[in-house]
Parts: sequence; C-alpha cells; structure tokens
Amino acid sequence: MPTRVIGGRYVVLAELGRGGMGIVWRAEDRVMGRHVAVKELHLPAGLPAQERQLFRERLLREARTAGRLNDPGIVTVYDVVTDEGVDHIVMELIEARTLAQVVAESGPLDERDATAIARQLLAALRVAHEGGVVHRDVKPSNVMLAAGGRVKLTDFGIAQAAEDPRLTTTGSLIGSPGFMSPERLESGSASPAGDLWALGATLFHAVQGHGPFDRETTAATISAVLHGDLPTTRTRGPLGSVITGLLQRSPQARLSGMQAEALLASSGEAPAPDVATTPLASAPRRSVRPWLIGIAVALVAGLVGGLVGGFALAGLGDPDVRTLTYGEGGDIGVYDVSFLYCLQVRPDPGQQIASSATVSCDSPHAAEVFGVVETFASSDAVPYPDGLAEFAAAACAMRFDSGLVADREGVVVTALLPSQAEFGRDSGSGSFQDRDVYCLLSSADGASQLTGSRLATS
Repeated sequence: MPTRVIGGRYVVLAELGRGGMGIVWRAEDRVMGRHVAVKELHLPAGLPAQERQLFRERLLREARTAGRLNDPGIVTVYDVVTDEGVDHIVMELIEARTLAQVVAESGPLDERDATAIARQLLAALRVAHEGGVVHRDVKPSNVMLAAGGRVKLTDFGIAQAAEDPRLTTTGSLIGSPGFMSPERLESGSASPAGDLWALGATLFHAVQGHGPFDRETTAATISAVLHGDLPTTRTRGPLGSVITGLLQRSPQARLSGMQAEALLASSGEAPAPDVATTPLASAPRRSVRPWLIGIAVALVAGLVGGLVGGFALAGLGDPDVRTLTYGEGGDIGVYDVSFLYCLQVRPDPGQQIASSATVSCDSPHAAEVFGVVETFASSDAVPYPDGLAEFAAAACAMRFDSGLVADREGVVVTALLPSQAEFGRDSGSGSFQDRDVYCLLSSADGASQLTGSRLATS
C-alpha cells in the first residue's frame, strides 16, 4: 500500500486518534524534517459547495490567527493544507496523554496537581484572549499533559472556524455541551468569559472524575448546564473557589482570568505534575494545603495576631476591616453564601444571610463578597484558633489591597469568620465543616447601596 502524503509535504505515519471533527494523524514534515500532528477535518455531510468554500476561507483566517499565538501552554499551529478537497491543520506534535485520558486511566487528580495545571491553562487563555482569539472548545480532551509537568491547550482556531452559522444550520452541534457555557448554549455567543466557564468545568472534571453537568443524554446535559444546581467539589482551597467562581451561570458574576490567577497565586508555588511518569491516582492527599502550613502553625500557637495581622495591616494601607462571626452563637446566625456574590443584606450583627439573599451585581446591593479564604480542612483535628479573628482581618486586608478590588472608595471591609460552634460543627455530610473566612464590601456610611461590582475585570 503506497504511503499517503498530505499536500505533497506531510507523510502520514500513523493514526493518533479520531473524534467528531475528524482524524488526527502522526506525520513527517518532509521539508522541515520533523514529526507533526495533522488534523483532518470532516464537515457535516450534505454541505453545499459554496458553504464548504466559506468554511475553508474562515478556517484559514482563524488558523493563521491561532498560529501567531506564542505561549508554552498553547499547541503551535504550523500550517493549513487542503488536499483532495479536505482541509487539514498541521500542528506541533505533543507526545502526551490528554487530561481526559489521565483521569479515565488513573482517576481524579489531587488538588496540588490540578492547581498546577489550572495555572498553566489560565496563562495560555490569557495570551489567547489578549491576542483576540477565543478557543470555544476548552475541555479535558483538548488539554495535553506532557512530560516535565508541561500543559498544552490544543485545537485553537478549529472550533472558532467550525462554528460558522452556516454550519450550525445543518443541525450539528459543534463542541461538547457539558463544557459549553450557558450563554453559548442559549445564544451561540462566544467570548473569553465562555472559555473561562469551560475551564471551570474542565478543572471540575480533573478533581472529580466527571464533568459538573454530565447526564445520560445531550438534551439532559444542556438542561443541567442551563438550569441545574451548581455541584460542589471535594476541593475546598483556592482551587475550589476558582472552580466555583468560573462556573457561575452569569458571565457578569463569573471570575475573570486575572481574578482566578490571583486566587491560585495565594496557594504558593508548587511543581507541576509529571503525569508521563507518575500515576496520579496514587498521589498522596494533603490534609493541610501547602500555602496554609505556616499560617496554621502560627494560628495554633496564637501568634498570628501579632505577626501576620499586624504586618499585613500595616503594610497594606490599613483598610477599615471589622470582624464578625457567623454560625451558631455568632454575630450573624446564618451565613449560607459560598462564593463571590452580591447580597441584598449588609453583614451586620443580628442579620441572617441565606442563599436567597444573593442578587445581580448590576442591581443596587448592600454588600459584595470579594474573597473566600480557607483556614483548616475538616480532617484537621485542631481546637478553635485564638488568633482566627486577626488572621481573618489580615487576609481580607491583603485581598482588598491586592488589586482584586478595583474601586475602593466609600466602602468598608468586613471579615466573616466561623464562630467556635460553627468551626467544630459536623455538617452531617461527611465532606467538610464550614471553616472558611469570607471578605465582604459594604458602604462605609452604613446605609447606601452599592451599584455594579467593585471587582477588577480582565
């Protein structure tokens, strides 16, 4: 059987995989003398010749744009070739398994490994978005986990070119519904915020072993994305906050890439996982997050008030931070808001703040949650820390002055920390106890409403 040569240049060596958009071949570039990956694109059957030509023109334009992206986390696009009427995209060959394969073969990733992957993907998307490229198909099978802890996001330019309205009239859905943002499913609009939602779903898959809205049928999956409750993850540190923040249904309430990167930066630097040589399923779990080890020691010793709190507040402009407790016996008896929302209720003593108190940040509101800080995991058998209030004030002050809050005029910062009873409460779920610290903004005069989110946007 004669060897197949694509475009008179790329000698096909083997099949690497296939999916809804076509087949990926391993090939040798006879001009450059290197191995490459060639994606052979298959369009829905029955497209008229004119629509095929329009698609080809758009594919070339988008692939050229993607080819200009320069980031270690982005698979490089080398060339676009049409051979016997079939379009091919020639890309950098990565000898690696995908995130989907790693999870399927080795189980969910631990928090440390998933955080290292999240950082690289956020950096790659930042470069793409700043370059005017929206990926549109971020999902576990498009994330390559290579040797040395390298993470690569592939298929830039393909989903964007394929999502021409002329193609969607065929009845085909381009993309994976469980990793498509609600606004994209509803209106077809694609944006950087949609990529970030898909990243949140991808990271959820990484730590849970399945997508957040996986259902038995496509229709049920779409319904879950649009209307289902946001599932919780077993991850309670900064990564858990990032996943929850990226999966907010409203793009306005969703974390920006910059905010997500800032949250993950608080977890400290950790080496990226080398999944080429390490079975991730056997990676050890950590009962205390690395970024909390030093703080935990200081808290238990009762030193955080003088060391962490005093230093942070003095060095960060001494924002007006008050501390209140929540939960049984606390200043606020009920606090049931888990992440970055705007609230109809001020965080004042005697108030109860249920999940129903959330409101769009575009509407006038009494308060805005701008930070969530984990203290101790449920598996940490520690007494109620004497310095928890000082730590809460220092942590919220640090976030207030870190750039997360863009507009700091006329607001006061409230740090909500668990009461002693709440800190030791068994939730009954066996998963976690509520030990988080919440940082809230409200008007300094105690009465005025806030309008619009005060958080920085990317």
